[in-house]
Amino acid sequence: MNERRFTVQAIGTARTPFASTAQIPRGRGATHTAEGVLEFRPELEAGLDDIDGFSHLYVVWVFDRADGYDLRVTPPTDTRPHGVFATHAPRRPNPIALTIVRLLRRDGPSLHVAGVDMLDGTPILDVKPCTSSVPAAELRRGWLAAAEREHAD
Repeated sequence: MNERRFTVQAIGTARTPFASTAQIPRGRGATHTAEGVLEFRPELEAGLDDIDGFSHLYVVWVFDRADGYDLRVTPPTDTRPHGVFATHAPRRPNPIALTIVRLLRRDGPSLHVAGVDMLDGTPILDVKPCTSSVPAAELRRGWLAAAEREHAD
């Protein structure tokens, strides 16, 4: 297998109310409603033009405080272990995360958003408008659907 290396740099920083992972809601029934600000590097501000027409954004960020990785993990939503790539676990071979946030407003090089689930000071790698062409009826939730049914009782 051809192992290639890539160099990325943060385009900005997340400002959130979370100083520790214990403060971030997780597990069954967890909802992410906390507000935060995505602060972009000033020289990238023009890249935010027209983003305010979208309701939701994908935020690609780094689990910058995770160390090492596990290939099998037991998420807080289940009692059984699963492959790390079938979960949102932070300890991954490449510590990259993806979150969908609701865009509240743009203020120059900053985006005010709701639904943050990252620690304050987290490096942001990219932001994209959330535009899915997959019909809701075709989406499958894998092992998570079964775990949710088991614990609904």
